[in-house]
Amino acid sequence: MTQVLVIGSGFAGLWAALGAARRLDELAVPAGSVEITVVSAEPFHDIRVRNYEADLSACRIPLADVLDPAGVAHVTDEVTGIDADARRVTSASGQTYPYDRLVLASGSRVARPDLPGLPEFGFDVDTYDGAVKLQHHLQKLADGPATPAAATVVVVGAGLTGIETACELPARLRAMGMTPRIVLVDHNPFVGSDMGVSARPVIEKALADNGVEAKTGVGVAAVGPDNVSLSSGEQLATATVVWCAGMRANSLTEQLPVARDRLGRVAVDDYLRVVGVPAMFAAGDVAAARMDDEHLSVMSCQHGRPMGRYAGYNVISDLFGQPMLALRIPWYVTVLDLGPAGAVYTEGWDRMVVSRGAQAKATKQTINTQRIYPPLTRSRADLLAAAAPDLQARP
Repeated sequence: MTQVLVIGSGFAGLWAALGAARRLDELAVPAGSVEITVVSAEPFHDIRVRNYEADLSACRIPLADVLDPAGVAHVTDEVTGIDADARRVTSASGQTYPYDRLVLASGSRVARPDLPGLPEFGFDVDTYDGAVKLQHHLQKLADGPATPAAATVVVVGAGLTGIETACELPARLRAMGMTPRIVLVDHNPFVGSDMGVSARPVIEKALADNGVEAKTGVGVAAVGPDNVSLSSGEQLATATVVWCAGMRANSLTEQLPVARDRLGRVAVDDYLRVVGVPAMFAAGDVAAARMDDEHLSVMSCQHGRPMGRYAGYNVISDLFGQPMLALRIPWYVTVLDLGPAGAVYTEGWDRMVVSRGAQAKATKQTINTQRIYPPLTRSRADLLAAAAPDLQARP
């Protein structure tokens, strides 16, 4: 049987698998001649972009609910090696998985630097498990003695994840009976530097309205169990440091005989084929794909989901010598959650503010609770319909 392997079950991996299943149907490929298998370290599709939220109950979807109805196999295993010449991958369990075509969609991870104390005392919201660990830690502090360190959270990295986390934390800690102090630290001179000048005043006001302190132009030198040392020499009493600074592509890209960009991503062509590696496609955070003539994809579900759908369509088309579809996304938006202060919505690569406050918040909530979810009906027809290589309109 011909084997199509998908590594990863995030936004790109899930939609690549479902897109491939849909394309098999379109080509009327006889059942049993091609097997699509997702190999993932967890048996879930996690809605990772919601990990900053207090309620994670809707953020983890069993793969059985979204892959089994589509006839896609899934294996819970961590891929540790890729042999592109032999067309096989190996895993932490010692298993070997051969493939005829591979879609690499293993995602990204927060980039933790080699700082004293960070591995032992640092938290993150990079994964579902990491977010749950932080949640339990905060509850333990709330149940313990009331001290300034217990009620202080230092969030490192004033990018999108850091801002969303910092804006959400005051209300969460107050609901736990604490008097919160939230400090947002970034080495850049401004918060939200990636958001551009149009959104910056909105973000700065939201942080102030939420009671979040911003310390810019400074980094972290060391993390302790009850304090953090900044590069300026200042020490902050805190029992909680949440690291949100920087992202890197999954390290599996380092095993491919190709160059990588500064984020560790591999170059793909217009059809999501890995440039220089036969029989391999890549989608999501591991791939640097052209969205238009000037811009590459960003590490986001906004790009990961369509990249997955197109990779799934194209991997099957390539397998059967059928025409493939070039991916181009003619628009780009950012919607940043600002907690009780609402949200800010920008359009274009220069990120011009289009809406803010309650109006933008409604858009963000629609995205987070509806737009980025697969159908949860366990219906094959619904899942394959949603996997069509069509571009959504702006939210």
